[in-house]
Amino acid sequence: MTGIGFIKSKQQNWAKRKGFDTLGGSIPDRGEKNYLNNLTENLFDHLSKESLDCYDSGDGNETKDGKTQLAKMKALHSSSAIVVNLFQYWQNKDVHPIVYACGLCSKTRNNLINKIKFEEKFEISKDKSLFPHSPNIDVVIRDSQSLVYAIESKFTEPYNSRKYNKIGQKYIDNVSFWNGLSNLYELAKEISPDNNKFHFLDAAQLIKHILGLKRNHNKSGFRLLYLWYDVIGQDGTEHRKEIEQFTEIAKRDNVKFSQVTYQEVIIKLAQEFYLNNEKYCNYLTDRYL
Repeated sequence: MTGIGFIKSKQQNWAKRKGFDTLGGSIPDRGEKNYLNNLTENLFDHLSKESLDCYDSGDGNETKDGKTQLAKMKALHSSSAIVVNLFQYWQNKDVHPIVYACGLCSKTRNNLINKIKFEEKFEISKDKSLFPHSPNIDVVIRDSQSLVYAIESKFTEPYNSRKYNKIGQKYIDNVSFWNGLSNLYELAKEISPDNNKFHFLDAAQLIKHILGLKRNHNKSGFRLLYLWYDVIGQDGTEHRKEIEQFTEIAKRDNVKFSQVTYQEVIIKLAQEFYLNNEKYCNYLTDRYL
């Protein structure tokens, strides 16, 4: 079974257990039946106003149906839905448990952790003629000393059998971007103009995130986490190998980059923070483990 087939079948089975009707993502009801009619059915809790504002100001049609396509977040295999289901629960709570479960801080916290924000942009350059778009990072959390925890989430994307983007020449030519990032610079040149090195990991996207974070938070500091969904079979094995390759390169540039699977985070939450979070932990376990 392919990685994407594994995830889709798992999510379809969850929808059956919940008694939800599924439909195709193209209007009216065309395509593989991997979507739910109501967005609320696909989420542990309703989107908060804060979360809705974040997604509505983003680049994709995440929460609203288009003329020909249902909202992306209605998909059972939606990457934004799994992000909301894991992180939104902690928006108005002490978020230390989820930051700790992601491996981003110690169990004995040193700094007060602040609110969670979705889809925050980090500008790489002020030259809008060359760089009109700033990278969106899925989840951003700041602590009391302005340290930024940036989280890039992947669900089905690594297993879609598509060729990932390269780093454009405009990034390579702007040498000032790469101060202190000599190893990532060499990697960027290696995957430009053609990316034949990574087939599961979107290394170009991660490099752009690092450039944006470095430009905006080099003094206060940042940590970038790659949060991904593991699958059975060769797809999962190859994906992990590519993550390890990228991690080693980032480490040589002293970039605080780490990785963890959704499964590991959910298990840690259920093991160490189940009390008083029972419904949340049960939902995540039933749906994603």
